[in-house]
Amino acid sequence: MASPAVQISPFSHPKAHTPISLIPKCTSLRELEQIQAFSIKTHLQSDFSVHTKLINFCTLNPTSTSMDYAHHLFDQIPHPDIVVFNTMARGYSRSGTPFRAISLFSQVLSSGLFPDAYTFPALLKACAGSKALEEGKQLHCFAIKYGLQLNIYLCPALINMYTECNKVDAARRVFDKIPDPCVVVHNAMITGYARSSRPNEALALFRELQASHLKPTDVTMLSALSSCALLGALDLGKWIHEYVKKNRFDRYVKVNTALIDMYSKCGSLEDAVSVFENMSVKDTQAWSAMIVAYATHGNVSKAISVFEEMKRARIRPDEITFLGLLYACSHAGLVEEGCKYFYSMSEKYGIIPGIKHYGCMVDLLGRSGRLEEAYKFIEELPIKPTPIFWRTLLSACGSHGDVDMGMRVLERIFELDDSHGGDYVIMSNLCARAGKWEDADNLRKLMKDRGVVKIPGCSSIETNNVVHEFFSGDGERSVSNVLHQAVDDLVEELMLAGYVPDTSLVIHSNMDDKERELSLRYHSEKLAITYGLLNTAAGTIIRVVKNLRVCGDCHSAAKYISLIFNRHIVLRDVQRFHHFKDGKCSCGDYW
Repeated sequence: MASPAVQISPFSHPKAHTPISLIPKCTSLRELEQIQAFSIKTHLQSDFSVHTKLINFCTLNPTSTSMDYAHHLFDQIPHPDIVVFNTMARGYSRSGTPFRAISLFSQVLSSGLFPDAYTFPALLKACAGSKALEEGKQLHCFAIKYGLQLNIYLCPALINMYTECNKVDAARRVFDKIPDPCVVVHNAMITGYARSSRPNEALALFRELQASHLKPTDVTMLSALSSCALLGALDLGKWIHEYVKKNRFDRYVKVNTALIDMYSKCGSLEDAVSVFENMSVKDTQAWSAMIVAYATHGNVSKAISVFEEMKRARIRPDEITFLGLLYACSHAGLVEEGCKYFYSMSEKYGIIPGIKHYGCMVDLLGRSGRLEEAYKFIEELPIKPTPIFWRTLLSACGSHGDVDMGMRVLERIFELDDSHGGDYVIMSNLCARAGKWEDADNLRKLMKDRGVVKIPGCSSIETNNVVHEFFSGDGERSVSNVLHQAVDDLVEELMLAGYVPDTSLVIHSNMDDKERELSLRYHSEKLAITYGLLNTAAGTIIRVVKNLRVCGDCHSAAKYISLIFNRHIVLRDVQRFHHFKDGKCSCGDYW
């Protein structure tokens, strides 16, 4: 019988091993420290190549601890070159403390080192991660000084830095100065537009990319699909899906996940389900996207059943998975189930709840009328509450008609931010419905004195591959007169069927009932739906996207329209999807 193998430490034979040969075998920072100790013992501590390899290992998957250790090693090098600095900068740019790369760069410059083409991309990425616009501008000037402003690696990093710092027009100026932008540069600009919620410009540039005969990549497709999702442009999204299949981008899990998200946000849940079911490989993000899709469309039982299926497939859930579950429970009034999922995040899966999870819990409690519980939940948060938490509760106060709690919540909001027009409007509407006209007028006056402006309601609809936008009180100039007449005729027909305009939603005390009814008539949702009735074939689905919460009166009108005209209306507002069919809504009037 063969004798058992004897395990010998690699450090026991210094002649057989060098520190450099041992570094790739490391599995932890502790082992790396042992190798450094080994190099000191074998008098190799001043070997430049050993130090650089040790630093490189620390920066591969950077953490605060590994970067601190890398910085310690860097400081031990008497005369570091620009290559080892670039390694440090890349590590910091991908760590939780990206700005330290900028601080280190100042130290490097003072030592007389000259940056190269690989220095600036890492530093600009660090600026993007830190939202350090001024430092990013200075680096841009440095790059021009060194003649690198058109470098193939630098340009995408510059574009990304400006877009991450909310200067997308500056990013476009960089793009326009490039004589022959490659696909990587196009991707950076398209992604920048998409992330900056400028989908029309993203899609226009996507078309330019195709016209230039450059071959799009999977990154291009992700941004194009994201832009379609933002617009709610289903027809265009379907065209891009065909392009994805033709060019075999559907072999990428991320592209399929983006397709699920696009179809869901464009109101076609059945297409999202089709993509999901046809995926040969599904990761956590794909499962989570499907759960979120079901949740936003109000299909709570399917969202929960997909989660159970996910567990059976031994796919570990993440933060987004639980956001979808909490969202589903919130919009169905499943308080106990929502609480169960929330507490299982940390207790069962070791996931620390984030700001969005806490927000869902406030929404869950508030919607169900448990306003005091929601108030207490916010006060006892382990993080500092943001105005969004209180605004969520204020909206719930409006839904449940609790003026006293609304006033308490409004005070908490104003302690943090008094510049959001929606806060004044919700509270003044709440006071008006309670007959407290003086309080309602005072809030309107306060809003005017502080120069606060309410965001106008805007709804969009896609017809013939063109997205049309409508604002409350107006329509597109070219069709305004025709459209307003059509709305007038539509409302008259709805009223014959039993629709009664909810004039209690109009809070102006100096208006009579007729004036209030007219102010409701031209809300953006009604304009978009009417445009859809005029410009789509009978029986086709009307899909509308709104930038705010759907108005209660428009919600009622849409139910009547779906019944009278036998139309399926899909309305996406800032919170969820409403599917109007046969005079009913998928939300069950709980939204």
